[in-house]
Amino acid sequence: MAETGRLTAPAAAGGWAALPLSRRVLLLRVFIIAGLVVIWEAVAASGLLFRDVVPSLVTVGQALVNILTVADYKANIFGTEIMIPEFFRHLWVTAYEVLTAMLIGGLAGLTVGLALGSNPFLSGAFERFLYYLGPTPKIIFFPLMIMWFGVGPGSKIAMGTLSCFFPVVLSAAAGVRQIDKVLIRVGRSFRVNTWQMVTKIYLPAMREPIVNGVRLGLGVAVIGTLLAETKLSNQGLGYLIINAYTIFEMPRMYALLILLFGVSIAANALVGRASRAK
Repeated sequence: MAETGRLTAPAAAGGWAALPLSRRVLLLRVFIIAGLVVIWEAVAASGLLFRDVVPSLVTVGQALVNILTVADYKANIFGTEIMIPEFFRHLWVTAYEVLTAMLIGGLAGLTVGLALGSNPFLSGAFERFLYYLGPTPKIIFFPLMIMWFGVGPGSKIAMGTLSCFFPVVLSAAAGVRQIDKVLIRVGRSFRVNTWQMVTKIYLPAMREPIVNGVRLGLGVAVIGTLLAETKLSNQGLGYLIINAYTIFEMPRMYALLILLFGVSIAANALVGRASRAK
């Protein structure tokens, strides 16, 4: 027992090293956030930059509260007209565009990825082009999207679709190749059709690559949609942010960026939770 006490004493006196890993990670995150807040406030109070380029976090917080609480838009919800903050109208527009883009681009990417991963001929013929086009900034195609789909939501959805297609298709193609060949032979031995092969064998075995592809696709779809909204739109979160920048309402712009950051984190968390659901 005495030896045990002598062995645990240094650990008890170790302070930081004696803490559980999860506690140390949490404390480090808190320290980083607190440090960033202190640096931000110091720069805001120093006057080194032009006024409101780095506004006080108190000012940003006030702008954030105003965005979420000031009811300045008349919305018709289920036949009833009510006043809501205009932010939620723009949030709905962007959410609709991103979700539609994810549905179209995700399904297209999954279908093409399954075909490429299961067919060596198609993979050799086309997959190299996808690897070349994948890293290309999709915003260069925006003029084409405007000509093809107009200046309305269609061009923004097309940008989001194009952006999310590549991560999904490449992840799906790689996922097919990682499937245990025994599972595929079992399916063929039972003479299942293509639909059953996909739904009963391929998709369950590809769960993790598909989720990773969807997460990456969601991120780039949001980026593509928001960039399109900043270039040519009168609605959506991208429009709100660039409009606040244009009229130099910096606290409002920072508040909108914080809200966008929070919405993106929530969407990513929902995708992760859905992937873990049995």
